[in-house]
Amino acid sequence: MNKDKKPQENTILDIAEALKLSPATISRALNNHPHVKEKTKNDILKMAAQLGYRRNQMASGLRSNKTHTVGLIVPRISMFFHAEVITTIQNSLHKHGYNLIICQSNDLLTMEQELAEILYSSRVDALIVACTLQTTDFSHFNRLVDSGIPVIFYDRVPLDPYNATFIKGDDFRGGYLATSHLIETGGKRIAHISGKLTSNLYQDRTAGYRKAMEQHQLPINEDWVFHQELTHENAREAMSRMFEGPVVPDALFAANDVTAIAALEFAKENGIVVPDALKMIGYSNDPRTSIISPSLSTIEQHPDLVGKKIVEVLMDLLKNGHENAEVKAKPYVIPVDLIRRMSS
Repeated sequence: MNKDKKPQENTILDIAEALKLSPATISRALNNHPHVKEKTKNDILKMAAQLGYRRNQMASGLRSNKTHTVGLIVPRISMFFHAEVITTIQNSLHKHGYNLIICQSNDLLTMEQELAEILYSSRVDALIVACTLQTTDFSHFNRLVDSGIPVIFYDRVPLDPYNATFIKGDDFRGGYLATSHLIETGGKRIAHISGKLTSNLYQDRTAGYRKAMEQHQLPINEDWVFHQELTHENAREAMSRMFEGPVVPDALFAANDVTAIAALEFAKENGIVVPDALKMIGYSNDPRTSIISPSLSTIEQHPDLVGKKIVEVLMDLLKNGHENAEVKAKPYVIPVDLIRRMSS
């Protein structure tokens, strides 16, 4: 006996023979067809499990031109906002009979380009994307769009028109709310640490900051406005530069919570009392903001609502087809809310 020979897998025919049913009935039951009686379906599923039957999803997809899989590309799974969105999307898609393939670009454009090609080759029925901060050319998604595969961009979306659906937070309002709150609590010399302006997120959040300052007739010190990669180290460097002179900020709007937490750490180490000497607010409502001391004011992005809207729109696109221009062309904006805490 050849020990290296793999055992032959059981097929639909083996299940049909064991239950004395037609292969067509077995196939319909395994595909959850509504015309199969519940008892028959349960008997078939039980026998399939006993025989170790494994459905060939790829073969089924080739026959039906549907794989019931959706691709998802995110910058980093470890980011709180995206982790929450992923959870909501996966749970919602599962209820609709779809599986989710989750890919991480590591915020690298080359990886995003490669993943788009891989997911296209994997015959996904749709693609959901939160782009990298470097993505300004979206042509690597053209192949999917041209093939009639729905593409939904969320959170980080193209700045220019593109033949896909956009779902994003109200980042302009978030920046405006955050800055207005600092002004209402007494801030006058308000600094802003933001991300690179190649991203819609930071264009909009900064625009909201500038609008609030303008409306309250407060001057903006451009030396206190930073557009950089929002890392812990960069935040500390920005704080060091702002607090090295005789005139210093009395408030700070950080465009994400990682930056706000790093700024708070810097303030503590340098004897800057928050909120008495420096009022602070972040963005995203990361769980850490509620447990550090003092707790950080922030902007709630409602990732659960983002995830639900993505699936709602996606199911509409898959049901009505890629030609449903009314659905695709409409940008969806998810509301944000101010969370007031002890830092402001």
